[in-house]
Amino acid sequence: MSPDGSTFLFRSAPRGIDRNRLRLFQDTLTTLLTSGRAFTCLLTSDTELRRLNNTFLGHDYATDVLSFPALEGEESLGDLAISATRAKAQAAEFGHAIEAEIEILMLHGALHLLGHDHETDNGAMRRLESRWRQKLSLPAGLIERTRR
Repeated sequence: MSPDGSTFLFRSAPRGIDRNRLRLFQDTLTTLLTSGRAFTCLLTSDTELRRLNNTFLGHDYATDVLSFPALEGEESLGDLAISATRAKAQAAEFGHAIEAEIEILMLHGALHLLGHDHETDNGAMRRLESRWRQKLSLPAGLIERTRR
C-alpha cells in the first residue's frame, strides 16, 4: 500500500515487469488526478477479467480494463482490474513497453472512477484523457486508438 492508501495488486504479472514504476505511476495519478482519493489496481489474467466482466456487467468476454467506482460515501475512489495478457499484446501492437500500456489503462480506468464516460459524453473524456496523457508523457490512449 502506498502512503496515500492506494494499493497495486499483482495477481498475474509477466516476469520482469517494473512493479515499482507502476506503483509510482499509481501514486502520481492519486496525487495529480484523483485529488488524493486512493484506488486499488489489480493486474490479473484475461480469465479473471472475463469473470469480473460477466459477474458485474453481464458481458461474457475479457477486456483490457474494468472500473468499479466506490459506493457513495466511501473514502476510496474504487477499484480497477487490468488484464496483463491484453496489456502485453497491446504494448507489442503499439510498440511500447508493457508498463506504458498498463499506465494508459490505469489512466483510462481512473477517469472512469471519477465519473467520466466516453460512450455518452460527446468526446469530453477523450479530450481529458488526451490532455492527461500528454502531461504524463504517455503514448496514444484507448479512446484515440479506437477512433482510427
